[in-house]
Amino acid sequence: MSTWSTTLHFEHLPVASSDTLPTLSLIDLSDWSLVTLVGDDKKSYLQGQVTCDVVTLDPAHSTFGAHCDAKGKMRTIFRIFNHQQGYALLQRKSIMATQLPELKKYAVFSKVDIEEGQDVLLGLCGENAQTVIDQHFPGSDDVRAFEGGTAVKIDAQRWLIAVAADHADTLATQLANNAQLATTSLWDLYDIKAAFPRIEAATELEFIPQAMNLHAVGGISFKKGCYVGQETVARAKYRGTNKRAMYQLQGASEQCPQAGEVLERSVGENWRKGGTVIAGYQFSDNQAITLVVLPNDLDEGTQFRLAEHPEALWTVQALPYSLDDE
Repeated sequence: MSTWSTTLHFEHLPVASSDTLPTLSLIDLSDWSLVTLVGDDKKSYLQGQVTCDVVTLDPAHSTFGAHCDAKGKMRTIFRIFNHQQGYALLQRKSIMATQLPELKKYAVFSKVDIEEGQDVLLGLCGENAQTVIDQHFPGSDDVRAFEGGTAVKIDAQRWLIAVAADHADTLATQLANNAQLATTSLWDLYDIKAAFPRIEAATELEFIPQAMNLHAVGGISFKKGCYVGQETVARAKYRGTNKRAMYQLQGASEQCPQAGEVLERSVGENWRKGGTVIAGYQFSDNQAITLVVLPNDLDEGTQFRLAEHPEALWTVQALPYSLDDE
């Protein structure tokens, strides 16, 4: 049972690598959090902190973005959208304790309040998700405000719902009709299949935005003004200094790959550190799928294995987007 619901039971939903995902599932996003920003200076303050263009963000849409340190290494990757007279940044809960104080560091000089949001976060997924969303939150926008919260389109089969705790149980019970209830691991699978980047505590301050394909999913503006880490991000684009990219790999595994684990690559007859796991999902048939940051100049036919499980080889899968997209 969730910590906020007295009636709904969210459990791990076993999925085999060959299975079709449920037509409708409701997910308790317990591993995610919101950062909320309200106040007169919220837009200008955030514009000077993050990689995406907050000034031109249409209230009807959301976008990826990153918050970097001065060297251009990412503290977090988030999805930003308009929420409750301000902005909300959806990001992994594991980095909140270290990233949020850094985002707030200079807020004392601006009219902006930055806090960890208290909303309950739900995911509605599957081919029937859009129909259910339209029934409960009429409209055509990708970001839809409703009493007590906001619904945000993530991709063709997913919506995020951020709802105040006192509305959550009632709304979730309505949305759960004909839906399979699942834990956040199912959302991980959708994210990995979509090759959406994320930062966990284990990968914080390890990579510049392009190393996780943030430019390919619309998370970097190269036309906006200055922000923290901009010099490094711009140099990676215009001088070609970035030597990494994020790839999707699949292989046999008896355990779920964890963020920060090492993936080795074959070099002749030897094995060397090849990359870092960003996110992983283990299927019920002892297959797993993962996102890994690797060198972007790998030779064709390079083999991979997890350092902790060297007996199983992994293969690179085709990304659902082009790394040339900006």
